[in-house]
Amino acid sequence: MGPIVIRRGLDPRDADAAAALYWEAFGPKLGRLLGPEPRARAYLIRAMRPDHVFTAHAPQGALVGIAGFRTTVGAFAIGRPLDLVAVYGWPGAVWRVGALRLVRQDIAPDRFRIDGLAVGQDQRGQGIGSQLLVAVMEEAARQGYDRINLDVVTGNTRARALYERHGFAALGESRPGPLGPLLGFHRAIRMECRLG
Repeated sequence: MGPIVIRRGLDPRDADAAAALYWEAFGPKLGRLLGPEPRARAYLIRAMRPDHVFTAHAPQGALVGIAGFRTTVGAFAIGRPLDLVAVYGWPGAVWRVGALRLVRQDIAPDRFRIDGLAVGQDQRGQGIGSQLLVAVMEEAARQGYDRINLDVVTGNTRARALYERHGFAALGESRPGPLGPLLGFHRAIRMECRLG
């Protein structure tokens, strides 16, 4: 077995696999908001920006991990209202647009944000998450950012340990407020890493 290949961008042929990876990782958090799964994955395929992600491929070519990022220019997995309408219809889109606006945090011009890092369940523990994280951090530095941030759900100790190994420190907690039951979590840790 050869090395994992990390690439910037998402090949359209991998869109289904990327949506499946994203949903596997974040479905428990987003299920009530974007579910059921077939619709959520259809929405993600429409929403994903191929220029705001790094991908990890196994030697035989299968997509095994993704790391989306977000700047003021765009985000990996945040679609437009019309994407919601196309997948959920007008009634389903209206309340989701409102809920997503409440959840979505505006990003400061001097911040580069990780917008979803996911590795396939059967591929975890092999360093793929670290490779993707390093690629995103290098991209942030290449674009001239001096720090990078993210949120990690408080119960996700494995992900938090990964980020801490790469220099991220906790800044404090964030809470989704009344949307907590809709999102499937009540607290997240804001983390940041200074680059350079």
